[in-house]
Amino acid sequence: MQKELIMDEAELIKLNRFTRTPVTAEQVYAFPVVLCDNETDRDGERFSIAALEKLSQLFVGKTGIFDHDPKSSKQTARIYDCETVTDSERVTSAGEPYTCLYAKAYMMRTDSNRDLIAEIEGGIKKEVSVSCSVGRKLCSVCGSDRSEHPCGHIKGRRYDGKLCCDILDEPGDAYEWSFVAIPAQTAAGVTKRFSETPADTSEEISRLEKRLSIALEAEEKACDMLKREIISLSFMTRPIMAVEAVKALTERMSFDELASLRDRLKKQSLASCDEGSELFEKPDRQSGANSSFKL
Repeated sequence: MQKELIMDEAELIKLNRFTRTPVTAEQVYAFPVVLCDNETDRDGERFSIAALEKLSQLFVGKTGIFDHDPKSSKQTARIYDCETVTDSERVTSAGEPYTCLYAKAYMMRTDSNRDLIAEIEGGIKKEVSVSCSVGRKLCSVCGSDRSEHPCGHIKGRRYDGKLCCDILDEPGDAYEWSFVAIPAQTAAGVTKRFSETPADTSEEISRLEKRLSIALEAEEKACDMLKREIISLSFMTRPIMAVEAVKALTERMSFDELASLRDRLKKQSLASCDEGSELFEKPDRQSGANSSFKL
C-alpha cells in the first residue's frame, strides 16, 4: 500500500523550515506516522487528550531514530508537522473518543536509505515508539498523582469494574521517536493516512488483561498466605502483637514486604526472649526508663 505523502507547495513550506537550503518534492520522501494515542498500552499507561495536544507541538522538528539509540548515526527522519486527530466513531477502553498524535515525517532520498524507504512502503518498517517526559502520572481510579501521593491502586487490576492504569499528563519535553519491533502502544506506527482506522486491538487487549488478571490473582493468594503466617508468628514475639494491629500493618504491604516481615518474625521466634527482638526497640534497662515499642 502506498504510504508516501503528496508534497504540494504548502507541505514543502512546512518541511523547508527544517532544511538549510530549500528542497524540492523530488528530493524528499515524506510519510505519515501515528506516534501515540489515548488507548491503554502494554505498560498499563495512556496519554490524556490534553497531553497529546501538548505533544503535538513538542514533537515538531524531532528526529526519528532506531530503537531509542541516541546516536547521530541512527538518525533517519524528522517530523515537520504534527497534530491530534480524533475518531469520533471509535471509543477507547476508558470510554474516551479515540485520539492519536498524527505526524508527518521526511527523509532525503539517497542511495543509503533506498532500502529503508522500500521497507516503509512495504510495511516492514512500521511500528514506532516515542520518548518524552511527563509531569504527572495519574491513577485512573482515584486521580491521585502517583509520584506525590501513592494511592495503592494497582495497574491492571479492576476496581468496581474499572481497569486501573496510569494516565500520562503534563508533558514537559519530547526527545525523539523510534522505529521499533514491539511498541508499547499497539496502534503506533507508519500509517496510510490519518483517517485510516487502526487495527482492532480489542482481542489482544483482552488476552493481555486475562493474563495479567491471572498473575494478580496468584500474587493475591500468595500474599494472603503470608499474612496468615505472619499472624501466627506474631503470637511468638515479645511483646505479643495484637491480631488487629498485625492486620492493619500488613494491609497494604507488597509481596516482597510481607515476605521480609515473615522472615524477620521467624528469626525473632527462634531467638531467646531475653535477647529482645529485631522488630521492636529494647527497653532501657540500665536507666529504668519506660521506652515504648516501635515498629
